[in-house]
Amino acid sequence: MNVSIFGLGYVGTVCAACFTELGHQIIGVDKSVEKVDLIRKGRSPVIEPGISDKVAHAVATGQLTATTDATEAIVNSDISMVCVGTPSSSNGNLDLTAIRQVAIEIGLGLRAKNAPHTVTIRSTVLPGTTRGAVGPLIEEASGNKIGRDFDLAFNPEFLREGSAIADFNAPSKTVVGAFNQETADRVMALYKDLPGAKITPPVETAELVKYVDNSWHALKVSFANEIGTIAKTLGIDGRDVINIFLQDTRLNISPAYLRPGFAFGGSCLPKDVKALKHLAHSRGLSTPVLESILPSNDMIMSRGADWILSHDGRRIAFLGISFKAGTDDVRDSPFVELVKSLRGEQRDIRIYDPNVRLSQLIGANRDFLMRNPELVGLLHDDVTATVEWADIIVLTTADPRFVAALKATRPDQVVLELSDIGLPDEVRARVSGFHW
Repeated sequence: MNVSIFGLGYVGTVCAACFTELGHQIIGVDKSVEKVDLIRKGRSPVIEPGISDKVAHAVATGQLTATTDATEAIVNSDISMVCVGTPSSSNGNLDLTAIRQVAIEIGLGLRAKNAPHTVTIRSTVLPGTTRGAVGPLIEEASGNKIGRDFDLAFNPEFLREGSAIADFNAPSKTVVGAFNQETADRVMALYKDLPGAKITPPVETAELVKYVDNSWHALKVSFANEIGTIAKTLGIDGRDVINIFLQDTRLNISPAYLRPGFAFGGSCLPKDVKALKHLAHSRGLSTPVLESILPSNDMIMSRGADWILSHDGRRIAFLGISFKAGTDDVRDSPFVELVKSLRGEQRDIRIYDPNVRLSQLIGANRDFLMRNPELVGLLHDDVTATVEWADIIVLTTADPRFVAALKATRPDQVVLELSDIGLPDEVRARVSGFHW
């Protein structure tokens, strides 16, 4: 394919050189005469292992050229890829000056072209930018319309400085969000010879994914450093601790616990986070990541209560009250706190949980319920009657028995999912997910 790449900085240069090795014809575009001249001479304007040789070879074979003329690049390419920087402004928001300018240049270039053209944004931008800012600017400058005269997509990059070429050639995933599947497929065809998952979500989802990736990477670094700091003050080698931690690929380094849902609870997680935070404080340490965990969990519980209260209806049935499916443990269950919060707002509550029966509980779990007698009075044994009674049904955990009961719901009821378990089409009530 013939591709024009706007922005010959780090991302643009690496993409330009690597795309030529996939058989594409590349025109690099930059307002910097110096960068354009370097490319024309077969020299890379950025420092990256291996990039100089690739640029030199691509220029020598005629697969890579460069220009400062945006219209020339548009006319001679099928796809334009925007790779300009989006630095932070003083308030932490993005500075979109460069990408806005390029959008206008592309729009003006499209006025000189009578053939179909696709624009894909590779710059890192916040959700809504492609649709709400870049697209309208191109439309205004060109006099054309997205989907009729040109197409628009978002294609995030996942390149790390120092290993960018390897990251380009062996991606874990390639993501293209577009306004229609045909456009997504056209952009994805650029990467058809590369490995990894090929994903075509909505545009805004594709925009957010890059921020999720980088925030997660930053969180991992910060978490490991805080653990290392605590370990060091105790005379423990933090590397040994983390090496042992990494051996668990079932829970620690895995998709486990990494799905949007409701707050955590139970007798272990809250207690152990509190203990580790207390240990850090006792050593005079600041551990902002660890200290933010419980407040974040409290925030989710508060948002959950507000979300439920935003729906019409005073009679609320909870399917499940234990802190997770398959257990009778209600100690520190986030759903207990949720019930208490809703009762404080004068809502009528009934609870069905086949695992929680006072007559069968023993030990600390029974003691907890005995100290909270108001909960005992809310427990009901008949799931059908509980569901039929309710205006709102709150699905707390992924228990298949709850799913079966929901098949008897009515269209005037609403099911609120705190746990995403995939409800069948037979559920006649309106269904809404907490984070989906």
